Amino acid sequence: MGVPLDAGAPARIRRGFVEIAEGQVHYREAGREAGGGTPLVMLHPSPGSAKMLEPLIALLGRRRHVLAPDTLGNGDSAAPAGEAPPIAYFADAHLRALDALGIERFDLYGSHTGANIACEIAIAHPDRVRRLILDGISLYTAEERADMLAHYAPGVTLDQNGTQLHWIWHFVRDVYLFWPWYRRDAAHRRPLGLPDADELHDKVVEVLKAARTYHIPYRAAIAYDKEPRLPLIRVPTLLACARTDMFLEYFDRVRALMPTAEPVVTEGTGTAEARAATVARFEAFLDRAEAG
Repeated sequence: MGVPLDAGAPARIRRGFVEIAEGQVHYREAGREAGGGTPLVMLHPSPGSAKMLEPLIALLGRRRHVLAPDTLGNGDSAAPAGEAPPIAYFADAHLRALDALGIERFDLYGSHTGANIACEIAIAHPDRVRRLILDGISLYTAEERADMLAHYAPGVTLDQNGTQLHWIWHFVRDVYLFWPWYRRDAAHRRPLGLPDADELHDKVVEVLKAARTYHIPYRAAIAYDKEPRLPLIRVPTLLACARTDMFLEYFDRVRALMPTAEPVVTEGTGTAEARAATVARFEAFLDRAEAG
């Protein structure tokens, strides 16, 4: 039996690496001491790393084993193979990392780029995914995809003047101010304001680590045409989106493609109260699965 955890105390997050063909995959882990049950695998949004999921990992890890890898090309994971692999490649890479960790069947959470990857994992291996949470997922038109592929995630040039530092700082910051970030006008302004300085700094550092490769999984996510893929998902799914998420505008269209998914608009993770409410909603979905 596992060691009982204080339901009010966030779980300790540990870090590790696992080897696959491309190199090492870095991951965060919490809740191993929580005992048995189905592990929860969490896939992060672009352009950062699983560090962006730490508030959720720590709360969800109070009662279950949580694993959150950095996608190849992000954070501290190795670079992907090739310059333009499709989203299915990143799904396969995550599965190979889970195989190396001895994780066979799992619940799966994905946010933004991570949600795209999670879709492909669930479609290709429904026997391995027990429950799926898609937290914020876009449904771009062909015109939107073309525009974003042209402008959203360009490669970064490293130079001795450090222009990459300035570009990445403003890139990460401006996503909070405009959607898409490169349309810096009143019509595209987001009403959220900036996160606190610590959160912004941490995200910038994670992107700086992967300055040479951050764009590869990002562009794979932008190019991923979900309209024919979402109806193929057969595992029980919680279709979630935060009220403040820029992808909320796509929520009803995604729901129409996944009529059996359970929809929920959450409070997001911007405050401790919002995180608690969001985690409670996720846990209710996962616990209901535990009961069959």
